[in-house]
Amino acid sequence: MASGQLLLFFFLILSAVTLWNFPSSVVASLPGSWEILVSNAGIASMHTAVTRFNTVVLLDRTDNGPSRKLLPRGRCRHDPNDPVLKRDCYAHSAVLDLSTNAVRPLMILTDTWCSSGQFLPDGSLLQTGGNQDGFRKFRKFVPCGPVASCDWTELEHLVLSDGRWYATNQILPDGSVIIVGGRGANTVEFFPPKGKSVPFPFLFEAEDTQMDNLYPYIHLLPDGNLFIFANDKAVSYDYKAHKVVKNYPPLEGGPRNYPSAGSSAMLALAGDYSTAMIIVCGGAQYGAFIDRSTDRPAHGSCGRIVATSPDPTWEMEDMPFGRIMGDMVMLPTGDIIIINGAQAGSQGFEMASSPCLYPVLYRPDQPVGLRFMTLNPGTVPRMYHSTANLLPDGRILLAGSNPHYFYKFNVEFPTELRIEAFSPEYLSADRANIRPVLEEAPEAVRYGEPFSVSMTVTLPVVGIVEVNLNSAPFATHSFSQGQRLVKLAVAAPVMDETGRYKIACMAPPSPVVAPPGYYMAFAVNQGVPSVARWIQLTA
Repeated sequence: MASGQLLLFFFLILSAVTLWNFPSSVVASLPGSWEILVSNAGIASMHTAVTRFNTVVLLDRTDNGPSRKLLPRGRCRHDPNDPVLKRDCYAHSAVLDLSTNAVRPLMILTDTWCSSGQFLPDGSLLQTGGNQDGFRKFRKFVPCGPVASCDWTELEHLVLSDGRWYATNQILPDGSVIIVGGRGANTVEFFPPKGKSVPFPFLFEAEDTQMDNLYPYIHLLPDGNLFIFANDKAVSYDYKAHKVVKNYPPLEGGPRNYPSAGSSAMLALAGDYSTAMIIVCGGAQYGAFIDRSTDRPAHGSCGRIVATSPDPTWEMEDMPFGRIMGDMVMLPTGDIIIINGAQAGSQGFEMASSPCLYPVLYRPDQPVGLRFMTLNPGTVPRMYHSTANLLPDGRILLAGSNPHYFYKFNVEFPTELRIEAFSPEYLSADRANIRPVLEEAPEAVRYGEPFSVSMTVTLPVVGIVEVNLNSAPFATHSFSQGQRLVKLAVAAPVMDETGRYKIACMAPPSPVVAPPGYYMAFAVNQGVPSVARWIQLTA
């Protein structure tokens, strides 16, 4: 038996003891529940985003042959250079209506394979790069209500300065978007364009023989700089002066970015908004990608760092088990769910095995050793090219998983067309009487502006009810680009003559804390969130 196989053997034995052989009664008691929303969406979504109209944009790639959903009659994409379909009448993008679970096909014209995206302040979705004819493309999707017929637009008058394949986007305080990295592109550029791309030597320094600097993790810090993580390295980057202002210590445990497939999130901003904590979890062993080793165990280590500290260090801890390709979803409560992925291999086509069916909950306020909780397992493997997104009702939407170049179904890990939702424990029936209903909230607020919301709840309120703003990120390849949670300063709720509770709130002080755009506003009562209302933050 080869050493890698032997290691996987012992790893799987340990997994069986610790997780997979839980008695059925124990598994049934684990928190959370699952449901199938759509049994066949027609496409496998490798990029997913939730819009302010409570619809979900699903986006695959164009060069992988037929999907399982046709475009409307008479609408076909003609591409003489497409390696599979010169005349392509299949949809490679779609929009899901969360009120009906209906899926409407969209028409994408250029290849979006391993591209990047971000919502703009007006709520439109900017989409950048890809492969082949999409390599230097800007695209935009202006969302609309469920009965309208909005679709993708190619921005023909603009092109990326550098081709972007496996890049990351981040909205900035002025509403522009920085586009960082990509395969063979150790540079940054902006939308709207600000001239030519600018070299970013850090990405070159973070590159290794299997890349591992792709899809860098980017978080906007409250001092206005960017925390950028690639491979096992991180810097604070002043994107205005184009210089690194701080080098963080390396994170032990091996590479964490594509193709080694960890994940990252910034914890909720709260209080005076001056402190930012970042976590990075999971990843493949170095060499798993080069060797095409599907059985090399993933590691489960996590690093957490106070990025705004004058002397930052990584605090290490371990997840319940190793994971690659896990998606981190920031909940309205400030906790994080890590979901999807595999326990061995790396990112890439048919490069992983042993799916991770168990989500875990990360509770940042708990001490080291008590922060992770194993949740109720799913039954659908979500591996390479799968996504996870927070929904306005507090559930998590799971879409995609296609570890094959084309759509393949009669294999161990088939192309996945089902869309699921996972309900965290806060949505359980025994908490319904403390779940608030957000009855009124303004459609837009300005920075530093006082405003109020009103809510109702079955049982009397005890203590403070939080009002928290979740951004709507662009989820792809185990990282949610632009993900952010801001906890607002609030006063104690006061009941009015109608029986509603009124909560006085203060909007974020500046776009450095929360960039302009649309946010899901949740009232959170004793750890249970309401259904969100969308609020636009404006200058």
